[in-house]
Amino acid sequence: MYVCSCFGITEKQVLAHAESGACTPRQIAGACKAGTDCGSCVRRIQALLGRGNCPRREMIDKGESAAAALAPDTPTRIPGVPDPLPLRGGAAA
Repeated sequence: MYVCSCFGITEKQVLAHAESGACTPRQIAGACKAGTDCGSCVRRIQALLGRGNCPRREMIDKGESAAAALAPDTPTRIPGVPDPLPLRGGAAA
């Protein structure tokens, strides 16, 4: 069934983008333009996305900050790379 008549996007395509990591209607729009013309399909896209598995959404639901939820899962210190030296005189970078 078509979700977005403007761009010919189907439910199957929206769900495929969701499987690939698009968690919000805005991310779906970025992937396939659905919802960016007349906007009448945005609520249907929201309904298709529901409250499914989205790592960022799950982190926010658990009370973690949105910034932490958006941050990549990378260590703050890289093994084998020395820490930078502190700046002299307390000057900010």
